Amino acid sequence: MKYVLAAVLCFAIVAVLVPILRKYAIRMGFVDKPSSRKIHRTPIPLMGGAALYAGIVITLFIFQGATPLSLTISIGGLMLVVIGLADDAAKANGAEFPVWPRVLVYLAAATLPLFFGIRIVGLSSPNGLIHFPTWLGTISSIIWVFALINMINFIDGVDGLASGVSTFSSLTLFIAALLKHQPSTAMLAVILVGACLAFLIYNFYPARIFMGDAGAAFLGYALAVTAVDGAFKSATLVTVAVPLLALGVPILDTAVVMLRRLLSGKGLHRADKLHTHHVLMRWGLTQIQTVSFIYLVAALFSLLSIVLLLALS
Repeated sequence: MKYVLAAVLCFAIVAVLVPILRKYAIRMGFVDKPSSRKIHRTPIPLMGGAALYAGIVITLFIFQGATPLSLTISIGGLMLVVIGLADDAAKANGAEFPVWPRVLVYLAAATLPLFFGIRIVGLSSPNGLIHFPTWLGTISSIIWVFALINMINFIDGVDGLASGVSTFSSLTLFIAALLKHQPSTAMLAVILVGACLAFLIYNFYPARIFMGDAGAAFLGYALAVTAVDGAFKSATLVTVAVPLLALGVPILDTAVVMLRRLLSGKGLHRADKLHTHHVLMRWGLTQIQTVSFIYLVAALFSLLSIVLLLALS
């Protein structure tokens, strides 16, 4: 029952905050303007990320208090939302925000969970936990969180895509945490489900607000930390596939795009139209058809991960 209450409360907070922040963003000119690389044809308000952050953090502290997990999400998330809003503000003014400040903040946020004891420590086996060397656990944890921060940002290119895919991923991580008797992780995951569903009301085509880099980076961070705190804990070599499948869409999309950029000789950080949603739309699919197809793929990945976990539990 507490999980339902948490999801509903977070849903309500985000649903109330989004229209307020949308009006404020329009009044301040804090909007994403159309360009040759963008799909939308009219300016769309940014600041959705601030609503997501506020809803998730407020609900998390109400239901869990100042735990290592809630502090990790709130502090690391605030860093990402602040730098993301700075990036979004630059876009609203027709400027490009420099890459390196973002990279440094992303790395700092990816390192933060380690200070709260949230890290990949090893793999479980019939003979007990096989501990990774400290350096390996540290590096793998940082890479995982840093990668997910960017991956959700990468797929946020079509109305409702990032929030919808994050809903499937959060729901999968919630079920996995329940099956593994990890209540704190399950609480964070279900709060993410509530936040994403509320935001999706305003973000599905035709979008009335975008989450911006602030929201996409924060969602990626929250999902990554949820996976490290939950699905990666006491994972066997086989069940490592559970979080990888739960987040299969952004992982697969990023891998394909990076390979294409390498083969074409482009910079890995350069924005382009090589993502899966861009390709599907070039094939003639509408935005709704594109998002629906990717939702189906995300749902299949999520189902596979749960089946795998049930089969091995």
